[in-house]
Parts: sequence; C-alpha cells; structure tokens
Amino acid sequence: MRFYSRGRLFAACGLLCTMFAGMAHAQCQGANHTAGIPSSTTSQASPTSAPLRPPKNFGMIIARAFEMLDVFGPLDALGMLARSYQMNLYLIADTMDPVTVQPVAAAMNAKNSSFFPSILPTHTFATAPKDIEVLMVPGGLWTRSPNLNATISYIRATYPSLRYLVSICTGASVVARAGVLDGRRATTNKASWASTVVHGPNVTWVPKARWVVDGNVWTSSGISAGIDATLAFIEEVFGEADAVSIADLMEYDWHRDSTWDPYAEKFNVTGV
Repeated sequence: MRFYSRGRLFAACGLLCTMFAGMAHAQCQGANHTAGIPSSTTSQASPTSAPLRPPKNFGMIIARAFEMLDVFGPLDALGMLARSYQMNLYLIADTMDPVTVQPVAAAMNAKNSSFFPSILPTHTFATAPKDIEVLMVPGGLWTRSPNLNATISYIRATYPSLRYLVSICTGASVVARAGVLDGRRATTNKASWASTVVHGPNVTWVPKARWVVDGNVWTSSGISAGIDATLAFIEEVFGEADAVSIADLMEYDWHRDSTWDPYAEKFNVTGV
C-alpha cells in the first residue's frame, strides 16, 4: 500500500510540475509579446506595406522639330541615374521613321541651314509599352503643329496609368490640349508664354516659376529649366543624394528654388 500511495504521490507531483511549466510558458509568451519580442503567437499580425519602389519605365515623346535640350538635358540626368537603378527608356513617336529637329516650315530655316540631327524612335504610339510610369513631353516648334491629334490622344489615354507626367518648355501646350492640366497649376516657356497658355483656358498658369508641381504632374519653364525640374524630380522621387551627385557630375549650377525665374520679368510675363 505504501508503494502504491507513493506512486500516486509521484504521479500527482508530475501533474503539478506539468501544470506549472505550462503556466510559466504562457506567462513568458505573454511577457515577450508585451515587450515586443517576436513569438509564434504574433505571426498573424498584419504585414507592413512595402515602400513604393522608384519608377523604372520612362517614355519620352519625340516629334519633328523638337527642342534638343528639352529632350537630352533631362535624359542626360536620368541616364546618370540609370547607372544606379535599373531603368528603361522608350522614345515614342507617331511612326518609326527617324525624327529630325529640322523645322517643317521653310520660314523657320530662312538661311537654308543643314544643322539638324535626327534620332530613332523605339516605339510608336500604337506599340509603346503599357507599363510606362513616367511620360515626358518636350517642347519645340513641333508643339505649334496643327497635326497633333495622335499625340494628344496618346497623352490623354496614357495619363491615367502613369505615376508621373513631366512636360518641358512648350510641351505644356500639348499636355494642356490633352486635358491633363485642367484644374491644375502649371508653367511653361516665358518667351513663348502667350502662344502656349492659350491652349489651356482651364489651367492656372503660374507666370513666375522655374517649374511647378501639381499632384503627379510636373511642368517646367523654357528649355534649360527642364534640367532643373528633372533634378528636382530625382530629388523628390529617388532622393537628395542622387540629385546632388548628378548635378555635380554634370557640373551644372542647379537652381533648386522652383520660384527662381528671372525670365518672367525679361519677357514681361505677369499673368495670362
């Protein structure tokens, strides 16, 4: 009987030890959870959203008589950025024919010069990739053409899927005709102010600005301002260190103040 009682005692002790161990484990888990220490009970917590990656697919519209610096100034800065990030560039035109900067109208080449380089598109409006994230629209004499229906339609159809749209110089007139600037603040080339803003009666045109940002739409003033706006875009989207490094490598005196605009006064631009 003593042996039997001792066995029952051992069993009871074992049961109590198991109970205390379970209680201690539960208290430990609770303490760990309170202190923020990961445990198996925290695996059902909602995951933290991953940060939005920088855009990698860029499209640049090109058309006959585009302004060279409007295209190659921003692309030079972005090309340097592409050494640090995987990025893709698409040059988009109406056709796959070479695109020259030569004006269409003979009156715009009164001296019969032959000083007009050409570049090759990579895509047409019909074949451009659907995953373009940043669309850039340069200025130049091409923006005064009456035959821009295909370009305007492409911008209008593509904008809703873009993360950003950037216009340089008088490119804003084409973007305005597509309706993208309606209800927004924007700026453009001061030397061509009057002939540009007339295409955006529902736009709040900012007369004194190097560039303007309204939502995901960036518009720059004339020609070289496209470089300042692009560097500001890089700073905003990729980071200040990248933008400063690129400006230094370009040996470019970057105007970082978007309100810096001596050309508004020079061309007597005070409003619409």
